[in-house]
Amino acid sequence: MEDNSELKTFIKIWFTAIASLCYCYFIPNHIPHGFRRLLSLLPVIIVFFLLPLPLTTIHLAGPTIFYLVWLGNFKLLLFAFNRGPLSSKPPLKLLNFISIALLPINPKHTDRDLDSVSSHKPILLAVKALILALIVVAYQYRDNLHPNVILGFYCCNVYLGVELVLAITAFFVRFILRFDFEIEPQSNEPYLASSLQDFWGRRWNLMVTRILRPTVYDPVREVLSPVIGKTWSRMPAIVATFVVSGLMHELIYWYFTRVRPTWEVTWFFVVHGVCTAVEVAVKKVVDGRLRLHRAVSGVVTVAFVAVTGVWLFLPQILRNGVDVKAIDEYKVVVNFLKSKME
Repeated sequence: MEDNSELKTFIKIWFTAIASLCYCYFIPNHIPHGFRRLLSLLPVIIVFFLLPLPLTTIHLAGPTIFYLVWLGNFKLLLFAFNRGPLSSKPPLKLLNFISIALLPINPKHTDRDLDSVSSHKPILLAVKALILALIVVAYQYRDNLHPNVILGFYCCNVYLGVELVLAITAFFVRFILRFDFEIEPQSNEPYLASSLQDFWGRRWNLMVTRILRPTVYDPVREVLSPVIGKTWSRMPAIVATFVVSGLMHELIYWYFTRVRPTWEVTWFFVVHGVCTAVEVAVKKVVDGRLRLHRAVSGVVTVAFVAVTGVWLFLPQILRNGVDVKAIDEYKVVVNFLKSKME
């Protein structure tokens, strides 16, 4: 970030992505859905995998990889078979099509599950931004802090960073572009989760949840339901969904580190997938007869996520110095802001 070359590369990448989506709108959009449309979309899917490769800045590469390689490509795969947010009726306008494909947003539908999810409140977002700013300042003294305190900061940084990036994206779409549709909530205060099912399915990064359900969860259930029944097919479908999520995170880590995967982050999601499936099965068996108080289940859930995160989610980041690089980027931003205020 010492010169403008990285920013210029970032801008070129996104202009290329926009041009690619224009092609998708005017060509594959008019090809009958199915294998033929998928073939017409494959060049764009490959381009989306390649576009983030030149980026070396964590805070520019991270959203680009997440938006294009994961969400964008999965939305295009659904679009190939006339499913997902890009296949709405009536057909989307060009600007809406491009934005939904490239950004972590979906049009909101009238559904009681979606209505139950609260939207971000400006004051709460401001508090979260302040907390993240304080953590960034605290990184200046990381040599004097206990390693466990630093790990706690990293866990908070991951949560707050993802939350704020998604919220800023939604703000840009809603108030700058002024689209003619409401946006589905992207998160719902995951620290208030009462169970793993609640955390992963209803609170944390709902954009991923909504893209994995039609691409992984639903197809697995559809295949297994005739074999083991509709009820019990949920468990392998849950595990399969978490495995795919783990593999996508492994790919994101590869973009950051460019080293051979060690699969720890994949195992993080495998562990959570198995535990979530067991939790769902137990709930089915007890049928509400045994339930922990929310205050207890909430603490246990968040603690489990944090402990397993430190154990399996963070090591690849720490081992390859991604955390140090990200902190150095924060320093560049802080120094830039200081120079502008003087």
